[in-house]
Formats: sequence, C-alpha cells, structure tokens
Amino acid sequence: MSKKNKKDDVVSNESLNGLEDHDHSEDLAEYDVTEESELEVAQEKISELEAALLRKTADLDNAIKRSITEIERAHKYGVEKLLNELLPIIDNLEHALNNFSKNVSTEDREGIELTLKSFESALDKFGMRPIYPINEDFNPEKHEAVSMTQDKAKNDNQIGEVFQRGWELHERVLRAAKVTVIKN
Repeated sequence: MSKKNKKDDVVSNESLNGLEDHDHSEDLAEYDVTEESELEVAQEKISELEAALLRKTADLDNAIKRSITEIERAHKYGVEKLLNELLPIIDNLEHALNNFSKNVSTEDREGIELTLKSFESALDKFGMRPIYPINEDFNPEKHEAVSMTQDKAKNDNQIGEVFQRGWELHERVLRAAKVTVIKN
C-alpha cells in the first residue's frame, strides 16, 4: 500500500475509535424526535386530505342533487313556452263562443265548444289548469286587477268579474287572470 492509503486508514480507524467512545443515546433521541415530528406532519397531512375528500364528496353530492332537481324541473316546465303560445288560441275560441251572432247554427256553436273542451283536455294532460276565480278573494300572485268596482252583495277584495282566465302549469302561474276587484 502507498503511504497515502495507510494515512487514510489511520484517519478512518481513528474516526471509528472516536465514534466507539461516543455516547450514541443522544443521536438516537434526536432521531426519535425527528421521526415523531415527521409522523405528526404525516398525520396532519392525512387529516387535511381526509377533510378535503369529505368536502369534495359533499360538493359532488350537492351537484348531483342540483342536477336531478334541474332535470325534474326541465321535464315539468319544459313545455311552458309552447303552452304560452297556445293560450291565445284558447282565448280566441272563448271569444268566438261569447260573441256568436244570433244567426249561428247550434252545430257551429257545438263544434267550437267541443274544440275548446278537447284543447283544454289536452292541456290538462300536461298539468295546465285554468284560473277562473269567481267568488274568490283577490290574490296578486294569481290575479291581475284591471279595475275596481262596487258590489254590495260581495265583500271588499273579492273578485267581481273575470275578463280573461289565467293559467297555471303545475304550481307556477303562466298567466294571471284579469279581473275586477270589489271595493265598497
């Protein structure tokens, strides 16, 4: 061996001899503290991830519930625009029935009445119901006050006359009924 290698061996042996004399319990204690703090950090990270997972799961559940509600609402009210477009046809049929001349045959009158009834029956299948508030109290959600009248036979805030029927689709008012309101 060369002198250099022998010298390194001596240093190595001296270093080893010094380590053997050294008390290793301090190093182990330091190692234990480090291991415990790493364990605590890992447990905190696990707790954070579990909490994040719970939040994301709750968010997903809420999104699914909202989607289901929106789909149900779309099925329930998806025909709303179409039905709104059909309301003037019903109004015209009612107007025709109310304004027939005296020369009209009973067959013509019956034909329009049957057409109106079948039309209303078809609308009923989609959950559309008329609002025809005779002898009811005025409700601003379902009725539109066109004018006020006096009628001693009725109480204040009751519906006097109905100018145009209102319509509701399930629980939603599509068109309020146009009415007069009694004020004595």
